[in-house]
Amino acid sequence: MADNITIKDIARICGVGVGTVSRAINNDPRVSDATREKILKAVKDYHYVPNNSARNLKMVESNTIGLLFSGIDNPFFQGMISVFERACDELGYSFFLYAVKEHDWVENVAMEVCKERRLKGLIILGGQLSFPNRRLDSLGVPYVLCTVTVPKTGEQLPCSSVSIDDEKESFRAVSYLIGLGHRRIAILAGRTGEYPHGVGALRLTGYRRALEKNGIAFDPGLVFYMSEEIPEYSMPNGYDTMKRLLDSGADFTAVFAVSDTMAFGACRALWEAGRRIPEDCSIIGYDGQYYTEFMTPSLTTVVQPVTKMALKTVELLDDAIRKKTAPVCVTYDAELCIREKLSIRYVFHGAGAPRRNSDAKKALCFQ
Repeated sequence: MADNITIKDIARICGVGVGTVSRAINNDPRVSDATREKILKAVKDYHYVPNNSARNLKMVESNTIGLLFSGIDNPFFQGMISVFERACDELGYSFFLYAVKEHDWVENVAMEVCKERRLKGLIILGGQLSFPNRRLDSLGVPYVLCTVTVPKTGEQLPCSSVSIDDEKESFRAVSYLIGLGHRRIAILAGRTGEYPHGVGALRLTGYRRALEKNGIAFDPGLVFYMSEEIPEYSMPNGYDTMKRLLDSGADFTAVFAVSDTMAFGACRALWEAGRRIPEDCSIIGYDGQYYTEFMTPSLTTVVQPVTKMALKTVELLDDAIRKKTAPVCVTYDAELCIREKLSIRYVFHGAGAPRRNSDAKKALCFQ
């Protein structure tokens, strides 16, 4: 074998990314034992010698992508992290992960992280940003927002973003329930006083717009905000919020939960109260978590295209780093995944006998 074998050659031989080879050589614990053994064997067999000059240069310049994410226990984000890491690895970037505490503003954390580490670029996954805000411009590195809701102000943002339209997709989900004949639809919402462009606030707006479009009066007594004392968008918070809804004595036949984890906890509270799903109460979640398929009954949910979103985020960041491309805002459509059949309610028309709400379902506005 030629003496000038490179780290890219080792990566190709082993079928891994350059970043994985680098981590294996440096005994990074994130590399599995089997992968490390294969890489080190190739290094020995092909007499690969790391270029110290190049290594020292990388230490100065850095080739690391940072990922800041909010909600370390949120399975929605956990499912995306491995996609981010693989995509960065394939492009030759190292990967640095930092969890933002629940009540911290992301931009404050980003400023601190960039002071402590030399980053090539930054991905901000979820969390609260106090837009309109250009404070992140002073980071000195390209960054991309993923699943961070961007306000529609018409102003050109200083960075690229990848998301779905939370208001539109919530509108679609609630409209589906209305199409089944439900008129008393409760919502397990985000926190009170949430930033107006936060995901919880936008999903509540979509809920209200679906009611309005279909001639149903908004009832504040059917809106229950998640607890301030329990981790947000969590199963315990869904359980607690549903318990408060049940204890209120409000009349409802369906529930829209603003996350699958909230829906999961809510189902437990409904079961404890003797409410059958979907016979007594239909429920729809949001996010498309894998476990929703295995619930009993399985949960109808708004599925976000997480793999596409993660890959596009890394692509946009790489373009910003290498090509200095202008920021773009990418919005994907979600999918309403209808699983086990939800209950269909009867709608009374004057003094006549009840009939299924087929006509109303055909007339629904889904856009």
